[in-house]
Amino acid sequence: MENEGGAEKLGEVLAWRDSKLFSPMERAALEYAERITTTGQKVDDALFAELKKHFSEGQIVELTAAIAMENFRSKFNPPLGIEAQGFCMVPKRSAAD
Repeated sequence: MENEGGAEKLGEVLAWRDSKLFSPMERAALEYAERITTTGQKVDDALFAELKKHFSEGQIVELTAAIAMENFRSKFNPPLGIEAQGFCMVPKRSAAD
């Protein structure tokens, strides 16, 4: 994601579809990540065409690898009790979330 508004964007990432903070490139990447991550979702030709507007083929491969690695970690770490290392401080979610 682009560096501008990083902390503010992080606070709105769960509502990225409704947020005005994300660029078209970021929205394409977030949609891609969501579809890869959510069981039963597919990456169709339309989404792939949107990705190609913003990323080279090499960048799409790297993005896919990064998403896959985070999905791996989300399944691998919890059963082994591996905790976050504190490198990225994620804002607490409000009670309304």
